[in-house]
Amino acid sequence: MRIRVRQRPRSRRTALRTGVPLTTLALAVAGCGASVTPGTTTTSLRNTVATQGTPTPGATSPTPSPTGTATAHTAPMATATSCTDQILAGMTTAQRVGQLFMGGVNAAKPDQAQLRILRDNHVGSVMLTGRSSAGTAATRKIVDGFRGQADRVGGKQVGLVVATDQEGGKVQVLNGPGFSAMPNGVTQGKKSTTMLRAEAAIWAQQLKRAGIDLNLAPVADVVPASLGTRNIPIGSFQREYGNTPGPVASHTGAFAAGFKQSGVMTTLKHFPGLGQVIGNTDTTANVVDSVTTSTSASLDPFKSGIQAGSPFVMVSSATYNKIDAQHIAAFSPTVIGQLLRGQMGFKGVVISDDIGNAVAVRSFTPAQRALNFTSAGGDMILTVRPDVIPAMAQAIQTRMGQDASYQAKIDDSVRRILDAKHNAGLLQCS
Repeated sequence: MRIRVRQRPRSRRTALRTGVPLTTLALAVAGCGASVTPGTTTTSLRNTVATQGTPTPGATSPTPSPTGTATAHTAPMATATSCTDQILAGMTTAQRVGQLFMGGVNAAKPDQAQLRILRDNHVGSVMLTGRSSAGTAATRKIVDGFRGQADRVGGKQVGLVVATDQEGGKVQVLNGPGFSAMPNGVTQGKKSTTMLRAEAAIWAQQLKRAGIDLNLAPVADVVPASLGTRNIPIGSFQREYGNTPGPVASHTGAFAAGFKQSGVMTTLKHFPGLGQVIGNTDTTANVVDSVTTSTSASLDPFKSGIQAGSPFVMVSSATYNKIDAQHIAAFSPTVIGQLLRGQMGFKGVVISDDIGNAVAVRSFTPAQRALNFTSAGGDMILTVRPDVIPAMAQAIQTRMGQDASYQAKIDDSVRRILDAKHNAGLLQCS
């Protein structure tokens, strides 16, 4: 991930032009990659964060449990399977492919061309990029506007997943009235797991009030003390919970559990770990981990987060020589299919790190990136550049028409994404 240092933009209001009435868009939020020079002031870092946002019509709100915690949204009169199958069966090929994408929207300076690309390509998830100090109420108005351009199937809306980066420290996209100033990962890692879970539940409630569905956090990477700040993507920004697997696993699980308690989705990142690398895949090509194996203890935080109920896992764009030296992780059937799905038993949504603008993937065309990721078993393509989506979507549709087994793989990915949306109260079913 790379952190971008940006001047705090003035709030702007721009109308989203879609086929349905939309509220004005005025927000500055952080980008999907992290590209900041270590030591600079607070910045934004790209990663996915999940929160239960504004329910779509027909979805119920979280209900307090007897212990006072919130339970997840449930769609009325339909189980997850029947609801998902009902929506999937009614989708066109273009709509199915659109669900595979999460496109970035720079809310500081909304680009109407980008918004049209997302709408015209039926994109099912949006990542708020940039930076905002507008607060929860203003952000909620913006998100309500985004929801208006969600696709409809059989007269029912397939709600957008709206995501952002809200780790804490230099990686906190949303600020202002109603948002706490979240400490960085190192500081969070010094708290007791009980305290971190309680605080994470509060942070999730704040995101939910702002209408966010997904937080691209927590960071499950283990940065060894011997590497420390020389680890550019994580250590240099103090994003890690600790230097050994134990504390990182316990605190990753606590963060994910706190968000789940408040009904907000989380994303474990960056599988199988960026703690052992030097370079940042957003700004550097050929980033290699020559340490991590399929049985390394550094994988324990991902196991902990999966057990805590995190429904998304983000796969990195580094190469892991001792797991699959021939492919970057995001393009590796070994990493995604055998290790994450098979060995670790993850059944949720596998999302890529940014493969729209990252230097690590620039030797591949956008079409190749999309095909490589989905063929390897990935589900959702994250790109901070919506302009690459048409080429990616076309490549996927063409391959679907040529290869029945690939088409079945895509349908499986869409089903996992729709299941996550159903659990988040974002699907309407009769």
